[in-house]
Amino acid sequence: MDRVDLELAPGEHLAVTGTNGSGKSTLLRAVLGLHRAAGGVIEVAGRHARSSAEWARRRSEVAWVPQRQAAGRFPLLVGELLASSRHTGEATRAARDLGIGDLLDRPLSALSGGQLQRAYLARALGQVAAGAGLLLADEPTAALDFDGQRQVAAVLAGLPVSVVVVTHDRVVAGACERVAEMAAGRLREAG
Repeated sequence: MDRVDLELAPGEHLAVTGTNGSGKSTLLRAVLGLHRAAGGVIEVAGRHARSSAEWARRRSEVAWVPQRQAAGRFPLLVGELLASSRHTGEATRAARDLGIGDLLDRPLSALSGGQLQRAYLARALGQVAAGAGLLLADEPTAALDFDGQRQVAAVLAGLPVSVVVVTHDRVVAGACERVAEMAAGRLREAG
């Protein structure tokens, strides 16, 4: 990434589009401290993370739907993933609404790509219910059919918190107030 300047108002929804390898996922990972920026300042809710403890706090306060969800080395169950949201009840309700409520006792490694995406989205919705003011989602509809894509777009559009979603999905991008394009590590507003 190079000279990325981005401000997001509370409750604003932004879609980040662009070609593969342009830096979209790196941008989200940098906000979470999972990819250390070489320079500059990344603030969330007016706070800059400097120490390991501050980065850990940020990751607990920002809801996150990763692009490549890791099933893990141990057989983590869907219900256990949802419990990590800090609001298990809301995450479980979201799982039911997303059509995976009957999979709570199933290991993540046994899920299809679409089911796994829904599980991570349900966890993120639990994080929002627990107080996260920002949700970052990296290609949350990539493994979903058209109906699933529309459902996820509607869920994201209805959130009262700030949302940054990396996507190639026109339905998801269309549900956001702003669209920005990442190209060669630079971010620019798209018309």
